[in-house]
Amino acid sequence: MKPFSEVGGRANLRREWVMLSLALLCLVTWLCASGTLRRIDHLVQDAGMRLNALPAHPDIVIVAIDDRSIEAIGRWPWRRALHAQLIEQISAQSPRALGLDILFGEEDADYPGDDLLLARALERSGRAVLPVARRDLGSRSAADAPLALLRRASAQLGHVQVQVDPDGVARSLYRTEGPQDALWPHFSTAMLCAAGRDLPDCRGNAAPAGGPWARRDLQILRFAGGRQPAFTTYAYIDVLKGRLPAGALRDKYVLVGASATGLGDMFAAPMASQAERIAGVEMIAHALNAELAQSHIRPAPRGWEMGFNLAPTVLALLAIVLLGPLAGLMSCTALFIGTLAAAALAPTLSGWQLAAAPAMVGVTMAYPLWSWRRLSAAAYFLQLEMRELREAGLSPLPEEPPRPLLRGDVLEQRIHAVEDAARRLRRLHHFVSDSLQHLPSPTFVCDAQGHVTLANEAAQRYVQARYSLQGQAIGRLLAGLVQPHGNAPLLPRNGEQMDAIPPQQEGRDAYGRDMLMLCKPFTQDGNTIWLVTLVDLTDMRRAQQQRDQALHFISHDIRAPIASILTLIEMHREFPEQLPQQELLARMERYARSSLAMAQGFVQLAGAQAQTYQSAPFDLAAALEEAVDGAWAAAQEHGVEVHTATLPDAAPCHGDRSLICRAIANVLGNAIKFSPAGSTVRCALASEGAYWVISVRDQGPGIAPELQGNLFQPFKRLHEGSHPGVGGVGLGLALVQTVVQRHGGRVQVNSSSGVGAEFQLLLPRPHP
Repeated sequence: MKPFSEVGGRANLRREWVMLSLALLCLVTWLCASGTLRRIDHLVQDAGMRLNALPAHPDIVIVAIDDRSIEAIGRWPWRRALHAQLIEQISAQSPRALGLDILFGEEDADYPGDDLLLARALERSGRAVLPVARRDLGSRSAADAPLALLRRASAQLGHVQVQVDPDGVARSLYRTEGPQDALWPHFSTAMLCAAGRDLPDCRGNAAPAGGPWARRDLQILRFAGGRQPAFTTYAYIDVLKGRLPAGALRDKYVLVGASATGLGDMFAAPMASQAERIAGVEMIAHALNAELAQSHIRPAPRGWEMGFNLAPTVLALLAIVLLGPLAGLMSCTALFIGTLAAAALAPTLSGWQLAAAPAMVGVTMAYPLWSWRRLSAAAYFLQLEMRELREAGLSPLPEEPPRPLLRGDVLEQRIHAVEDAARRLRRLHHFVSDSLQHLPSPTFVCDAQGHVTLANEAAQRYVQARYSLQGQAIGRLLAGLVQPHGNAPLLPRNGEQMDAIPPQQEGRDAYGRDMLMLCKPFTQDGNTIWLVTLVDLTDMRRAQQQRDQALHFISHDIRAPIASILTLIEMHREFPEQLPQQELLARMERYARSSLAMAQGFVQLAGAQAQTYQSAPFDLAAALEEAVDGAWAAAQEHGVEVHTATLPDAAPCHGDRSLICRAIANVLGNAIKFSPAGSTVRCALASEGAYWVISVRDQGPGIAPELQGNLFQPFKRLHEGSHPGVGGVGLGLALVQTVVQRHGGRVQVNSSSGVGAEFQLLLPRPHP
């Protein structure tokens, strides 16, 4: 089956991600440049303004021409003499600056003398500011300035234009505005100029200049928070009547303007509710409040705003492709919230107002668009996989239930189809895996370097490992498997020589088992895989050895004594005087007993090799004491003392007690036979690691190292030349080795010629 990358699926997916990213970034760039989402930007920015509102400056005071004043004085407009009187009342308290947000662009035709009274009041105040408005004259704009008499009497002039956005909310103003040749500062800046501040924009009461209408330095209003109105406000009628506390206006910035219903300009502002409007004089107060706090917020430069919107979109696109579905979703959510927070805090932290709506749209669209493309790619992948499975001809296993009908939409059908195919593959995998695991022979599957990738239960038991064999070097696991006539291992310890391994070879492990190792390489997806199987030939070799021993026993060992008896009988018949009957019977008895001993030893060895052991728990210390007691008579006959070291209180062991006692007795009997009179045979039992060790040491002639290899071969009598008087048929030690090895142990010999011999029987201790 071809991987998804080979059919171009992954490359197409990366290509689609690049195209989707470019399209989304182009969309964000267009939204940022066109201002299409300006209303959403205003919502975010207004929320940020409310969170970061300025406190109202206590030195700003509004004298409002409110409904109560209209009711007390009469309908608007009022006589300018009243305004002059108000100015005198305010000036008497020495304010820092006095601003009249009232247009005086025409002479008072009804009361011509009132203009002079007002001019004198303005001049005596010395800190009065009068407004300048813009008048639209069709194709051009002109200044609606105060009368020249009043203009010259004022200290400063300031424009009162406020920028109203398309949604009808006033959020900004230009710091300077007017005819191009001489721009007026905003009314709030003019108030600072009248208070004595030396600012670059101060123009005093200069006459209007010529040129087209111009404006510069757009500034975002940062409104004062709290209850509305936010500033200290007194009614016009109360100030006119002198009802204010003494010093209420001292060193204050006093603004006089209309707030009555239907009188003057009313604006919607971010800080006001939908049912409320802010009078023009209050807008001036908010602007003056920002000036006093030196909080100047301006729209961010176009390049910075573009980068601010593109950066979260790029990060969102990278997150969803690098971090995965869940982490990508969480990253997009964090980027969305972070963009909102940055846009809300930017005016306070940097003095720039940023539009965040394009970035919010980009981050919001990135995840669903990419999820849609991934879903489409997944559906396409499932379709390809199903086609590959159909072409591969995946056959059902025996007794497999019928497949359910596929329902739902296209993707769901493909998912169900792949689930069905995956279920069949899993069943097939389990079938193959279970078949391998239940093979009776140890089986290893290795890579080209000789590392195990799979091993069955029989292999796990063979190497006696309680851990996983995966990744282990097979040469190290089977290091104890060596050639039968040497110590060279059958497998190399490293995997570089795996190609040189013969297809089959025989060896012998540390427990004396004869094993046939079969090695078969095969190739899968260009990789060489080795299948190594071990076949236990021990029973077959034992049966073959028993057959050979039986033939040898029948043809030689049993035949020789019988032939000797027949020869004696023939000699007695022909020469009775040379062989008396008494000597004949003695010799026949000796040959008969020798044949009987050989037959008995052979039967015992054959039984130890072939019969099924009656395994049961027993005390090995007691078995050793029993064997020592049984050898007492033979020791007394040979004049040998048997000494047993202090035994453990208990030596639990598991096996066939009678055979183990016979093996101990054979070793002890050999030690007594070959020990000279007056010597000592020492027996001991100790625990060493996972084994019980029974040691029997004599003081006999010893065994040369070159002869020790034949000690345990049946019918081998190594002492015939050196001790011809010692009887034996050469089967005792063969039985010892057979019994010990079949119990999972081993026999060790420590000896050299002339210094005696020590035989050690190592039997495994039972697991706790």
